[in-house]
Amino acid sequence: MDPSQVDVPLLKDLTIDNITENTKLINSQCPNPRLTYILERLVQHLHDFARETRLSQDEWMTGIRFLTDVGQICTDVRQEFILLSDVLGLSLLVDSIDHPKPPQSTEGTVLGPFHSHEAQSEPNGSQISHDPDGEPCLVLCTIKDTSGKPLDDVKIDIWETDSKGFYDVQYPGREGPDQRAVMHSDKEGNFWFKAIVPVPYPIPHDGPVGKLLKQLKRHCYRPSHMHFMFEKTGYDNLITALYLRGDPYETSDAVFGVKESLLIDLGTVTAEQASKYDVKEGSKSITYDFVLVTEEESRELREKNAMEAMKKLGRQMKLYKGLPVPDVD
Repeated sequence: MDPSQVDVPLLKDLTIDNITENTKLINSQCPNPRLTYILERLVQHLHDFARETRLSQDEWMTGIRFLTDVGQICTDVRQEFILLSDVLGLSLLVDSIDHPKPPQSTEGTVLGPFHSHEAQSEPNGSQISHDPDGEPCLVLCTIKDTSGKPLDDVKIDIWETDSKGFYDVQYPGREGPDQRAVMHSDKEGNFWFKAIVPVPYPIPHDGPVGKLLKQLKRHCYRPSHMHFMFEKTGYDNLITALYLRGDPYETSDAVFGVKESLLIDLGTVTAEQASKYDVKEGSKSITYDFVLVTEEESRELREKNAMEAMKKLGRQMKLYKGLPVPDVD
């Protein structure tokens, strides 16, 4: 490329004191204001981090090798970068920012690294777990909007571990998906299925993220839970989970996923339920009423929260495609 045709700021005599502003300056010609803003803040925080910690070359190379190892262990069924985001609390933070929930709706939580698109569509009442060692559990749920209206034909993605604390994708040579299914709510907003009682389990700790947790003297366990993901046109996608109250890891989840509103107590199947759903009386049950918010409700709350956050930071901002960017007009 002819240097005379390149219209970029001149960079020279770069020092600890001016490298940050020069880096932001040369990135500032991007035509996308949101990308420009994200890179501007990323550079600022990264450089401030290096200056504040007096980061050494050896430490930075250790960090680069760690991130390289994280990427190299990733596969279609194991996303180590998601796991890293989870254990750093970033996954929960981003979900809370991007999918805010009004008080009367169901809160979201982390997706986790083991969601799969292999789950098969199953009718209500299906047995989604075929683990003979699992304790049977009947799951009875409803889905409504924030006004209390039942929502029909909501797509529900469900997944949990087996009784040993492993997801199906963690088994080499497996024949197909298990402990997971895709269902749809009926006309009254109900869905139900037969599963097993969730158990606590360790997140994958044989890779770089596990080694990091060990150095930090953190355990690698998640409390007993069952994952749910809801999709319906016009409604904000909800990724959430139900956690068993009293689990030994309830207050120290390795990926920070537990929220008070998502804690549940196991119930007991009544004689009437046993007859209606063809399960054993006295076996365990889970009941929960999920509440979805519309895309419009979520958008309005997200934008309101964004502008309030920027105001607290003392920044003059405007919205670009629903996200904050500097107001330079």
